[in-house]
Amino acid sequence: MATLHEWLDTYGKYHQNQTNQFIHEICVPLIVFSVLGLLWIVPIPHQIRQSIQIDGVGLVNMAVLIFILALIYYIKLSRIIALGMAVMTIAMLIVLGILSVLGFSILFVSIGIFIVSWVGQFVGHKIEGKKPAFLTDVQFLLMGPAWILARLYKKIGILL
Repeated sequence: MATLHEWLDTYGKYHQNQTNQFIHEICVPLIVFSVLGLLWIVPIPHQIRQSIQIDGVGLVNMAVLIFILALIYYIKLSRIIALGMAVMTIAMLIVLGILSVLGFSILFVSIGIFIVSWVGQFVGHKIEGKKPAFLTDVQFLLMGPAWILARLYKKIGILL
């Protein structure tokens, strides 16, 4: 398994253009949010949902389950990246919960954000002149958010 730095360095080679980097800083978190939203609405069997409750409140949906699996992947790569991903994802899940309580259609919001964000990503790669990294290895789909977070960490002086 490659190290976090190897993954980030390779991912960075696909993202040298400043405009593409800027587009990714906006679109990658929006894609994560939209994927969480799409997973949010996937039904979980009643038996599983009932078995994972806190004080009778079911706090688990497919978005939470996939988040936990992704978090395990990030922990294996880097605890500091995993911590940032956990904070970011929990914040996104809270926003999804609020939108749901307010009556927004998580499906339509998520699909809209997903489409617009991926169009942005492909525009960025057109400007860059390189295909997206995930076309060479699907693990780069998990590396995009980590790369954005690593760039933020660098700006605020957090070492990986």
